[in-house]
Amino acid sequence: MDKAVNNGDNRADGNGTWSGTWVAERLGVELAGDDTLADLLGLALRRNPKRAHLLVSNVLGKHVPQSPSVVYGSGFALGRRVRELLGDAGASAAVVVGYAETATGLGHAVADGLGHAPYLHSTRRPVPGVAQAGGFEESHSHATSHLLLPEDPELLAGDGPLVLVDDEFSTGNTVLNTVRALHERYPRGRYVVVALVDMRSPTDQDRLAEFADEIGARVDLVATAQGTVRLPDGVLEKGRALVAAHEQTGPVGARGSAGAVTRVELRWPAGVPDGGRHGFTAAHRRRLEAALPAMGARLAETLPPGARRVLVLGSEELMYAPLRLARELEHLVPPADIRFSTTTRSPVLAVDDPGYAIRTRLVFPAHDNPADGPGERYAYNVAGGGFDAVVAVVDSTADTPALHAPDGLLTQLAAHTPHVLLAVVPSYVPEAAHASERPAMLPEPLRGPAFSSYAPEEVGWLLQDLSDVTLEAPTEEREEAIQSGGAHYAESLPVEYQPSEQYQELFHAALETSAARIAHAVGVVTETVLAERSPRPVLVSLARAGTPVGILMRRWAQHRHGLDLPHYAVSIVRGRGIDANALRWLAARHDPRDVVFVDGWTGKGAITRELAAALREFEEAEGVTGFDPEIAVLADPGSCVRTYGTREDYLIPSACLNSTVSGLISRTVLRADLVGPNDFHGAKFYRELAGADVSTAFLDAVSACFDEAVDAVDAAVKELLAADRTPTWEGWAAVERISEEYGIHDVNLVKPGVGETTRVLLRRVPWKILARAGAGPDLDHVRLLAEQRGVPVEEVAELPYTCVGLIHPKYTRGATGADGRAVAV
Repeated sequence: MDKAVNNGDNRADGNGTWSGTWVAERLGVELAGDDTLADLLGLALRRNPKRAHLLVSNVLGKHVPQSPSVVYGSGFALGRRVRELLGDAGASAAVVVGYAETATGLGHAVADGLGHAPYLHSTRRPVPGVAQAGGFEESHSHATSHLLLPEDPELLAGDGPLVLVDDEFSTGNTVLNTVRALHERYPRGRYVVVALVDMRSPTDQDRLAEFADEIGARVDLVATAQGTVRLPDGVLEKGRALVAAHEQTGPVGARGSAGAVTRVELRWPAGVPDGGRHGFTAAHRRRLEAALPAMGARLAETLPPGARRVLVLGSEELMYAPLRLARELEHLVPPADIRFSTTTRSPVLAVDDPGYAIRTRLVFPAHDNPADGPGERYAYNVAGGGFDAVVAVVDSTADTPALHAPDGLLTQLAAHTPHVLLAVVPSYVPEAAHASERPAMLPEPLRGPAFSSYAPEEVGWLLQDLSDVTLEAPTEEREEAIQSGGAHYAESLPVEYQPSEQYQELFHAALETSAARIAHAVGVVTETVLAERSPRPVLVSLARAGTPVGILMRRWAQHRHGLDLPHYAVSIVRGRGIDANALRWLAARHDPRDVVFVDGWTGKGAITRELAAALREFEEAEGVTGFDPEIAVLADPGSCVRTYGTREDYLIPSACLNSTVSGLISRTVLRADLVGPNDFHGAKFYRELAGADVSTAFLDAVSACFDEAVDAVDAAVKELLAADRTPTWEGWAAVERISEEYGIHDVNLVKPGVGETTRVLLRRVPWKILARAGAGPDLDHVRLLAEQRGVPVEEVAELPYTCVGLIHPKYTRGATGADGRAVAV
């Protein structure tokens, strides 16, 4: 049957005929509103007892084959408009919900345009073992009941904006039903309603505004075009009569000889949902984006040579996955005219007339074992479309014998195109055991003043609070416990060092003399990050030494550029890696490519290597890509990284103290009886040390020097960006040499640099301190600590660091080795 069909715009035969003319003339239906309405919509009739006419979208990708770039771009553009409406903060907290079945792909494209928003679409397919988080009715639809089945039961529980996406608003009843049902269960202050066309009457518009006032929430509306449908009296009866008169003679796609069906193996990425039925996160989005080019290439290789017109046909609610595959084909096979549309359960009259939106109809049985029983399904404007090939994309639940039956979809398609390809996407069904293996949603970050003495906006701690647990032991006892039990150093805490009055005076004197130098380094490393890593980085400091530096970098970006950068603190443990749950939390809310890990300084580069290995392991286990292992540090005396404020080894006053300069937070803890597989690593908040806290004083003293540092920072950054900053790892080489020269034979007992040496004196059992000959005030605090602990300080010529701390060989078995455990002699 060689019939012309609507070619994707509103002119069915290219002669200027609007694809709503046939219905408008016979029923007296009129569209009034924006000039673009006729480009976006055609009209058809349907067998529906509630509404005779159907607004047929030319850009939705449901009934009318259309360019996939047009379909995806229409939704993506709406998402961008919503992002502008909400602002960055609102967009980052938003959740998008799309309506089945017509708007599942549109809603997903809106979520993509919004940024990193998680997406969920309603469904009419119940899934055993998945709890229902909500449901509502769609008054005019052929199939009314909608289910919300998120894998994460907390997905809708936040207080951020809820974005509701449908293809059209006719009366607004569906939106009212949805908001009413969800607001009772998950109240929030803002909703955004999104559609391709808003066709509500003034009365219906007023009704939505009144409803918003009633529930005390703001409801915004974003649409590509607005207008109204003018319906004459008796239109429902007239429509039924027209349907009855034309139904027996309407074109349904006469059969021809069926050809062979070629199955294409997509190699869909494991664990990535086929759509938003159970939720689709930012992490899912990144994995799909990475896999799409290869999947598109596999499809392109299977197309018949010389194919000029190809249809990618989705299946009912499965719209987004085939749409993205179609868009890949469009890029990979530019000579071909690639089109996209989807099958549907909605019965529509087909009339072969250029002024009618639905020219042909294929009818076939449902093939996904629907909960409401067997029934007819439809593919419109496919027969007579002149397609050289049709790629049918279904999920594995729908890949049933009914799909391949003599009256099934594939046979119907084969009668109207010489080549039928079948691509099956694995149906994503949440594992029943998944809930017990991993929590549905990790907790939000801890913030001051409840956890830490920092202001809440300065840093969010991706940790759990272990303040009520006794974890401290005297230094010698702690190392003996590690020795005797093979325990890990992160399973306990050293007793917090209480500085003497003399030591506190040293700290304040050091801060006064070094604040400007540190401000300069803060400016250099921050500007380097902004120039090379991301214009809006997400700072993730390695708790706890990195946290004051992360806060200072955040302050510099705000002071110099007006940027309000997110900043989190996470735990990393030598031999155990970085907190994987913290990475999961970050990946679900931010683009990993924007994440910049921050630390205070490098010693020999052990943590730098640990982070790189941990991120590789996380990527392999989770399939999440984009995290950059390159650490940004204030000081890089070991030449271990490319992003730094300085490579000099000088005193950073925050290294002089423990928790009292780090927001009163302990080192991080990782112990199996306290930290489960679904928990963040732990730490303690030493509230009782508030009287000795200088955390904010340190930050304020350095921040006060920002203005005077600006010119020098700009000059230094310009020079630095042009320089070769390839790490030489000279610090590691020096440590190996010292380890052999002093008969230690274990690099883990050699702690280079002012910061690491200070840690040895505060937390470990030091043997001796090596100091560069002629080192000045930068080592005053080290000399005082060494004197208090009876540790000799040996001056060494040509030492690459200002100083190096050596752990006492007497406690070698209790000192931590490469894997964080005891080292045997």
